[in-house]
Amino acid sequence: MYNNFEELLKYCTANACPISEAVMRNEERLTGRTRDEIMNNLRDMYSVMSAEAEKALDKPLSAGFSLIAGQASTQNAYAKAGDTICGDMINRLMARALSCSETNAAMGRICAAPTAGSCGIVPAVIITLSEQLGADEEKTLRALAAASGVGAVVIHNATVAGAEGGCQAECGVAAAMAAAGAVEMKGGTPAQALDAAAFALKNVMGLVCDPVAGLVQVPCALRNASQAVNALLSADLALGGMKSLIPLDEVVEAMYNVGHMLPTQLRETALGGIAATPTGVSVRVNMHK
Repeated sequence: MYNNFEELLKYCTANACPISEAVMRNEERLTGRTRDEIMNNLRDMYSVMSAEAEKALDKPLSAGFSLIAGQASTQNAYAKAGDTICGDMINRLMARALSCSETNAAMGRICAAPTAGSCGIVPAVIITLSEQLGADEEKTLRALAAASGVGAVVIHNATVAGAEGGCQAECGVAAAMAAAGAVEMKGGTPAQALDAAAFALKNVMGLVCDPVAGLVQVPCALRNASQAVNALLSADLALGGMKSLIPLDEVVEAMYNVGHMLPTQLRETALGGIAATPTGVSVRVNMHK
């Protein structure tokens, strides 16, 4: 039905349907599964996302060598205090994104969306926005389907691996997915959803992958929080009437090319960026003592 975003948008326009509907029809065609089976799969994924987004909110999770235990509960407590700069919703959003990352670091069950390192962005956005809008299950799961469809097209045409494309390919693509899902949940058009995804990815073009000690924790968890916010602001830009000068397909291609231009040290090897700072190196050395 479609292999890129231009074809996806043409299909949605010709059939007067949202991105989620095109994604589900494509899934039916490719897998032979029924609509009920697809919705049940989305329901299962959302259940996992909901659990990981809440697991570390009240108390720290610790297992093995965790550098981020307690981040989610600290942010959640700050959000509950009600005296924030960005407001309660944004702080709940960030706390949930951090909870997902903390769950991953503690070897808990997560939904890679699209990767383990970026697992907190889509859940935090979809869950928090659903709560904010009072969205029903159907609308929430359709937003998740739209987000998943955007990720699938990126994977088909580029990469979501930090080792190949840097963090722009992980947290950046996750933000693009979440932005598209947010637009659909808010009732925006397919064109607006794809513009939002383009904004989110352009906002982090060139972002390197520099995990301290080679662990998907620092700075990954904080990037999950920041890119959840990126997704929502990108969605609002699109819903507000902003249009991406560069089509999403070209943005994805640019991201892919930029990723290949990044030196090896900045692609998940822990040899550059903050991983190569004196403190970052000492963390790695102490971990192996």
